[in-house]
Amino acid sequence: MSETLLPEAQDRKLRRLATAVYALQALGLVIWPAWVAGAVIDYLEIGEARGTWLETQFNWQLRTFWFGLAAAAIGWLLLAVKIGALVLAGAAVWAVYRIVKGWIALNDGRALALAEAPH
Repeated sequence: MSETLLPEAQDRKLRRLATAVYALQALGLVIWPAWVAGAVIDYLEIGEARGTWLETQFNWQLRTFWFGLAAAAIGWLLLAVKIGALVLAGAAVWAVYRIVKGWIALNDGRALALAEAPH
C-alpha cells in the first residue's frame, strides 16, 4: 500500500484509539462487552486511518474480533459434545497472541501483514 502520512495530532489520536482497542480486547477476554466496544470503535474510526500503516492495526483488530467471535461460538456449541472447552481455550490463547502481537507492532510503529479488511 502506498502510505499516506497523517498530521501529527491525527496520528497520535489514532494510535491512542488503537491502544484503547487492544486494552478493550484484553479486558474482553473476561468481560465480553469490552470486546464488542473495541470492534465498534474500530469500525467508527477506520476511515480516518485509510491508506496509512494504522489501517493495518484496525484491520488486525477487526479480524481478531470476528475470528475470535466465530471460534467462541463454535466452542460454545461444542460444549455439548465435551470438546468445547478445548476449542474455547484454544480460541483464548489465539486471541491473546493476536492482542500481544498487534500491541507490540503498534508500540513499534509497524504495520501488520495480512490486514485486508473484513468489511
